[in-house]
Amino acid sequence: VCFSGNGPSGICLSYLLSGYIPYFKRDSLHPHPILQRKLEEAPDVSILDQDLEYLSEGLEGRSHSPVALLFDTLQRPDTDFGGTAESVLTWWHETDRAIPHLVLGRNAPGGAWHSIEGSMITLSRGEWMGLPDLPFKDWLKQKRRGLRNNRATAEDIAQYYQHYVMKKGLQKNFRCGTVVTSVRKVSAESVSNHAQDMHDNSDSLQNFNEKSTEVFQVDGFFKSVRGDKEPFSIYAENVVLATGTYDSPTWLGVKGENLSYVHHQLSALEEAVKNNSIGIMSDPVLIVGAGLTAADAILFAHHCNIPVIHVFRRQVSDPGLIFNQLPKMMYPEYHKVHQMMKEQSAACAGPYERYVSLPEHHVLSFGKDKKCIFQDKNGYQKAYKISMALVLTGSNPNLFFLPNNGIDLAMDSAQPVNPKRNPIDVDPFTYECTQEKGLYALGPLAGDHFVRFVQGGALAVASSLLKK
Repeated sequence: VCFSGNGPSGICLSYLLSGYIPYFKRDSLHPHPILQRKLEEAPDVSILDQDLEYLSEGLEGRSHSPVALLFDTLQRPDTDFGGTAESVLTWWHETDRAIPHLVLGRNAPGGAWHSIEGSMITLSRGEWMGLPDLPFKDWLKQKRRGLRNNRATAEDIAQYYQHYVMKKGLQKNFRCGTVVTSVRKVSAESVSNHAQDMHDNSDSLQNFNEKSTEVFQVDGFFKSVRGDKEPFSIYAENVVLATGTYDSPTWLGVKGENLSYVHHQLSALEEAVKNNSIGIMSDPVLIVGAGLTAADAILFAHHCNIPVIHVFRRQVSDPGLIFNQLPKMMYPEYHKVHQMMKEQSAACAGPYERYVSLPEHHVLSFGKDKKCIFQDKNGYQKAYKISMALVLTGSNPNLFFLPNNGIDLAMDSAQPVNPKRNPIDVDPFTYECTQEKGLYALGPLAGDHFVRFVQGGALAVASSLLKK
């Protein structure tokens, strides 16, 4: 099995495929009585070998995936109700059940967590970022630190994921610094013939032939320490897509968006502050978007006393706005941004200096003279002079390595894959792509966005592969 992507879902799946098998822990009591009864029916059968559809029936929670809810509730039985009940799982290392696999990723294990500014606080509670059988808060305690407001920094999480891979002995399956450029089906026969021509050890390929007529060829390159690109080809019967969506930020598609002062990542602002190209006396920074990344940028600019113009399309009271869904107690800083968005519109000056909110506006164009033109909902236009622009309106997966950019795999095969609106169409209990057998999708690609819920997808894939 070959995975593309080494973030939390890839790490969790590697753990399960390395022969770490979950069982229901004897004498433990799950707060959900029906689930408890089901778990008691087959206490000696591992969770991976049970009927996941039967076990997850009737569970409710903050994910649309039944298996995500199942695995989450087994690991954190009553966490949504503020409970701290122990996991009802016990893990056995059954090496004879391990499945050979390779996890390919650009960064160190942890994926995009290594690209996020280290001091950023996570949206989810710290303990929800943990992976199976190594609670995040236990790891933090070893570092003699607690969670601030129950939450963790991105740097902590990136380190924890690296530590997890080492601690669980998974590193032999990880190849970091690799970029996958193509995944396609080829006939096993042609692979086998090619291997014999090369006088290669073709035993393993003979095994393919007996079982399968087609295999996946995964091509890419490995970046060596010297910076050379060394090409590779891997043949695999099953491929798992776990690339997340951090790769390509969404563009607005307006005139001037490719000018050098327009950026699509928060790191550009951090960089500009670091090298003093922007400061208290600069023209305002334009921030476009009303999600958490845009909020992070506003908090960062506010902290550095940098003036901000904030443009977003929705109304401040829109229930779809993330700020209207977050509990105030747990997220005081995001609540503060929401407050600023409400009270500080251009029409009326509010209590927050150096910040102007423009709800229900959109950007028409960016000029070479750093003048930016907006339009409001009534069609009126305004121009502002800015020092730099950050367009932070989400990101899309970059599936260039799949035939037709993976569009044929999506729920709506007429539109590009989009994690929120058009994820890859997978079987909910195996996460195998409906359109392509042997290909699996995990995490945001399959519509699971939070670390605590991507792990259920890993459980579904491991269960499916073990049954194969």
